[in-house]
Amino acid sequence: MSRLTEPDLRIIDVRFELTEPAVGAEQYALGHVPGAVYLDLDKDLSSEPGQHGGRHPLPDMAEFAAKLGQLGVGRHNPVVVYDQSGTMYAARAWWLLRYAGHDAVRFLDGGLAAYLAAGGQLTQAVPQHEAVPFELDLRSEMVVDAAEVEAALEREDVLIMDARAGERFRGEVEPLDPKAGHIPGAVNRFYQDALEGGRFKAPQRLAEFVAPAQDAGEVIAYCGSGVSGAHLVLALVEAGVENARLYAGSWSDWSSYDHLPVATGESD
Repeated sequence: MSRLTEPDLRIIDVRFELTEPAVGAEQYALGHVPGAVYLDLDKDLSSEPGQHGGRHPLPDMAEFAAKLGQLGVGRHNPVVVYDQSGTMYAARAWWLLRYAGHDAVRFLDGGLAAYLAAGGQLTQAVPQHEAVPFELDLRSEMVVDAAEVEAALEREDVLIMDARAGERFRGEVEPLDPKAGHIPGAVNRFYQDALEGGRFKAPQRLAEFVAPAQDAGEVIAYCGSGVSGAHLVLALVEAGVENARLYAGSWSDWSSYDHLPVATGESD
């Protein structure tokens, strides 16, 4: 890749709080990385939920591409995405940009907290990048739906990985979705356990964290609604596993169907 010049770079702030959806935009207005534009998890990185599809369905990708273009983000622009601490919101944006066909997108490890700790400064100035076309080139191989996951239950070469906390995976608690438990045959790898000191573990440690995936023919990652599952996909990529797909609807979609099987307890 040729040397990047400052005007080429686009920075995207995706800070968010599930319990207080307005907080991210408020934090952006109070101060953000110079040059950063803002995308909202609910309004920009997701579409409205319905009976099926999960709590954070993928956005209409044509609308997502149009939004990026309006903000001055084209596929020719290198992009850095960040949230407050380098976790699932930035990972969702990272995954969506790659799904949309963007290659030069990077995730700020440690998020805004790491940027500030390194001496970074904030601004309240909102950049006015010139609008550009974002040419959508969907990578359909990156995502699966419930029917594909159900079919994968019969395949020994597919590993299903659940990014939720252990108590939700085991079905001990379920604060959000219709049923408690996990997809049969899944293994549990809580996405936050990929981090150490607020940043991703070193590659060898990450490889150990996702060890069951190393020899799988295909990996399907999921979580509650497809957000922290994207963080697990990122961890897999950082560990050298390139065959991971995201079940975008995740448990909130799976549990909305009466006919789909549910397991509880530890991994099968």
